[in-house]
Amino acid sequence: MPDHTPHRPPPVRDLLNLNAKIAVVTGASGGIGSAIARRLAEAGAAVVVHYHHGAERAAHVVDAIRAAGGNAVALQADLRTEVGCHDLLQQTNTQLGRPDILVNNAGIQPVSALAELAETELKDVMTANINAPILLTRCFAALQRASTANNSPTHQANPHLSITHIASIEGLQPALGHSHYASSKAALLMFTRAATLELGPLGIRINAVSPGLIAREGLIQDWPQGVARYQAAAPLGDIGRNTDIADAVLYLSSAAARWVSGSHLVVDGGVSCAQTW
Repeated sequence: MPDHTPHRPPPVRDLLNLNAKIAVVTGASGGIGSAIARRLAEAGAAVVVHYHHGAERAAHVVDAIRAAGGNAVALQADLRTEVGCHDLLQQTNTQLGRPDILVNNAGIQPVSALAELAETELKDVMTANINAPILLTRCFAALQRASTANNSPTHQANPHLSITHIASIEGLQPALGHSHYASSKAALLMFTRAATLELGPLGIRINAVSPGLIAREGLIQDWPQGVARYQAAAPLGDIGRNTDIADAVLYLSSAAARWVSGSHLVVDGGVSCAQTW
């Protein structure tokens, strides 16, 4: 039976405190992923910086976290298979301990018109953007079940578990050439809700963050018209930054969001509210 006795919420100073937490951030050698990893580490979590390719970039993220006084390790894994997903979480369990926080950030965003979309590209997008998060979520839950079955003191002392999926505003409103990408992100949003039903009894909260257009090196030079259109349409008048997404993930991973699950946080400067007719 649920315990309905009154309880004190954490004091404000502790709401974003992730001390003693262990976080896995997939695709953490890239822009958004590295910002998430650094932010969670700054809040006190020990962080796994996952990468598939890009060992040097992952090492740079780890070095930056350690230089700031945090704890991080870089782990390589191919998330296209269940074996790879399982291995990543098992490596985490071996090196740092059972993970409390999982951020499914890794993904790909190719552009192809539907008439020209190759089957191999379709499979690659779905594998990276929806299959891998599903498999990792299942592996994460299995670790928690095993911990509960073993009556682990770690589980009893640290019951608040969190998974955050990095989706996209294209899961709600697609762009030309992104039929496969938008579909994968729409599926990820529904998976967030479906998994919440099944894994809530384990104490696992599952949420999604949908970024809008995020700045990266060379973006304005590569796509000046698109950036200008976004800035004109967004009520807040600009594109986002990696740290905007990292802060949203920090909130959803923290005690501040302790009763938030199955939710979808749009971080896009308000562009989704822009009139389109």
